Amino acid sequence: MATQLQLGDIAVDVVLKDIKNVHLSVYPPTGRVRISAPSGMSLDTIRVFAISKLGWIKQQQHKLRRQERETPREYLDRESHYVWGKRYLLKVVEADAAPRVELQHRQMILRARPATDREKRHLILASWYREQIKKAVKPLIARWEPLVGVEVGRLFVQRMKTKWGSCSPNTGNVRLNTDLAKKPPECLEYILVHEMVHLLEPTHNTRFIALIEQFIPQWRFYRGLLNQLPVRHEEWTY
Repeated sequence: MATQLQLGDIAVDVVLKDIKNVHLSVYPPTGRVRISAPSGMSLDTIRVFAISKLGWIKQQQHKLRRQERETPREYLDRESHYVWGKRYLLKVVEADAAPRVELQHRQMILRARPATDREKRHLILASWYREQIKKAVKPLIARWEPLVGVEVGRLFVQRMKTKWGSCSPNTGNVRLNTDLAKKPPECLEYILVHEMVHLLEPTHNTRFIALIEQFIPQWRFYRGLLNQLPVRHEEWTY
């Protein structure tokens, strides 16, 4: 069941689901607000909850609306692309062989078959970024599992529009945003640990904050860094 609450000039989409806790989200790029709530919760109770979070909602909307966004990628020579926080200039090399991506000095070499169009170049790079995450995160998981005291089930790396990561406490599965390969490597570690801590504590309550501060004392810095760095251009649909 879905409905909408109006709090002044802020519209809040409300979805009632078979869940135990209330979840509040503010989505890019414009700051759309959504609350997922237990199916038996009244709209009056949800409204009171939303009002109590108005300050936080406005703060998140302000951050999203001012965050710099990349221009649309065309995958042409001398276009800027980022890997682990460093800028590389793209060089497209046509070759009648399997496509691949290489980093040489400050260049990202994209080798592709002749007549490979923009969409196929995008898919080649997306696959390459996904592999960078998988390679980098494997030793991080091995390091942090005994420290956090959890075991990661399956790892998924995928394109995500609204989150840097997510997890399923019931299965131990963790999902990471492919775009983390474009950010400084410390940001990947922070998001991974963030999701691993959620396997212990699903909500962002005081216990969660205490745990994340224990494991990543600089977590606020990394969160701020992710909020400041340019994010991928996206044609957003809801």
